[in-house]
Amino acid sequence: MHTRLWTRNFTLLTFSNFLMCSAYYSLISTLPVYISSELHAAKSIVGLVMASYLVSSVIIRPFCGYSLDRFGRKTIFIAGLILYALVFNTYLLAWTIPAMILVRFTHGLTWGVTTTSNSTVAIDIIPFEKRGQGIGYFGISTTLGMVMGPVIGSYVFQFGGYSTMFLAGFGLGLISALLAAFVKYPRFSPSQLSQPFGMKQLFEPRSILLSLNLFIIMITYGGLLSFIALYGKEIGIHHAAGFFLVYAIGIISARFSSGKVFDKNGPKKILVPCLLMLVLGFPVLALVRNPIGFYGAAIILGFGNGVVFPTFQAMTNNMVSQNRRGAANSTLFTAVDLGMGIGMIIVGGISQQFSISAAFMTCSVIAALALAFFLAWSAAHYRKYMGKAEAM
Repeated sequence: MHTRLWTRNFTLLTFSNFLMCSAYYSLISTLPVYISSELHAAKSIVGLVMASYLVSSVIIRPFCGYSLDRFGRKTIFIAGLILYALVFNTYLLAWTIPAMILVRFTHGLTWGVTTTSNSTVAIDIIPFEKRGQGIGYFGISTTLGMVMGPVIGSYVFQFGGYSTMFLAGFGLGLISALLAAFVKYPRFSPSQLSQPFGMKQLFEPRSILLSLNLFIIMITYGGLLSFIALYGKEIGIHHAAGFFLVYAIGIISARFSSGKVFDKNGPKKILVPCLLMLVLGFPVLALVRNPIGFYGAAIILGFGNGVVFPTFQAMTNNMVSQNRRGAANSTLFTAVDLGMGIGMIIVGGISQQFSISAAFMTCSVIAALALAFFLAWSAAHYRKYMGKAEAM
């Protein structure tokens, strides 16, 4: 069994993911401002519109995971990418809040399919012995998309307006689909064709506890992403793309080292300090209302968040066999989407009633609860099931 990580397939898949995420994040920093200023929506409505994208992702992910485990990966993944690209064009018609919610909801369906699929394919391709490193490096392509996406979005908007920005997302999505089409997908033999369709096929029971833990953490992440641009504008920092750049430096720095630590020592030694960084980073962001606090919090929160998702994903996939990876990843991603969506709504509501600073302080408390959850339940759950699954 080969143990080389950077194969042709892994490289193509990683670049495909980078382009897909660049298209997604090109809207993250500009769309909330557009909804607020051009469509004249209150902050709470901004959170609702942004969250509608994730609501539909939650709906589709379990069915996508089931389909991946039953019918295989390639067709579902590539079709999802093509549809994901096409929906960018429909933003051109979203001139009202209800229309924007509908477009975001539709786009979220395709996002749910593509992200569940490409993560499952990545697990299939990555050697078991390097799963922590592989997921971490694959996640760096998401992070680089987080950096380049807002830069692309801001640049294209400056010179071509929103219409051109949406068309640029369409182009990036198509190129992503093209790269994915050239991946040679590992042979897949589903083993559950005779089992009746039910909840067990949609969700992986072993993933639920870890997914609940990740859900709590993602509440803070959703609120941060959706309101950092408005917060920067509020405190006199008008280039939110700078936050994403510094944030990404923290993530990338963490991921270059955390994967090896996970593969050698397990999750506890890296998750505990990184969750503590989330507890610390949000008060810095909320209370130090100047560029030092803004960008200092970005590096702290980036380093903390850089470890969280790839570590939970590696833990989850280490507990299941190959023909349950689709369900396991869809369960985990469902928790991510629910957490981010609820986080957008919570932060939007608190920001409307009090302030964005108060909302970020609330995120610090939520991160502390997530750390307590991990220490009380998740770590022991992982130890219990680690090694019972097939190392495939």
